[in-house]
Amino acid sequence: MLIRLLLAALLGGLIGWERERRNKQAGLKTHLLVAVGSTLIMLTSIYGFDNALINHPNARFDPARLSAQVVSGIGFLGAGAILRRSNHIISGLTTAATLWVAAGIGLSVGSGFYGPAVLTTSIVLISTLVLNRLESKFLFIRKSGQLKITIETADRPVEVGTITALLHKANMSVDQMIVKDDIQEGDTSKISMEFRVYSHNSKGIDTLFERLWKVDGIRQVHMKWREKD
Repeated sequence: MLIRLLLAALLGGLIGWERERRNKQAGLKTHLLVAVGSTLIMLTSIYGFDNALINHPNARFDPARLSAQVVSGIGFLGAGAILRRSNHIISGLTTAATLWVAAGIGLSVGSGFYGPAVLTTSIVLISTLVLNRLESKFLFIRKSGQLKITIETADRPVEVGTITALLHKANMSVDQMIVKDDIQEGDTSKISMEFRVYSHNSKGIDTLFERLWKVDGIRQVHMKWREKD
């Protein structure tokens, strides 16, 4: 039983480590606890009941009954990992799926099904570490994400329509815009505009950056791309 609990902690921790290094909602500790907890429930289902109770003529023993609740009960953690950031972006779906798989791995280890548990962990790590890179390079799957653009303008204001036109030309839709007017020394003002836009990929960011710099009145441009989970 101790070996099974430690193995579940290792396998769940490996998946959680991958999520942790990408700063996802559920990381190392969460996945490790899910795997160990489901293993403990599986062990309790198999070995945790008194033999006298099990051998009673009116008793109906089903070791899968208690562990089956893990499959449906893990949903509350998965729902907590899914975030709706805007009308276009929902993140955390992959993390919710890895939590569900970690629960399955724990149940598998708890029942002594070691081989499939180790293989499943390997598949999860390959899909999250390797396939994420192959999708855009070889499979030509378009990734979606959110681009945060912060623009500082000179004393002469820049027309918002000029900037939004460049964004639409780069196939980006504006999700949110924030305009701030800061008073500096000498009664001079600095206008800061922040755009949160939605795009299917990050290939056009460099071109957009160059076009924004050519707009008269723009002092600085800061861009940060956040890929959808």
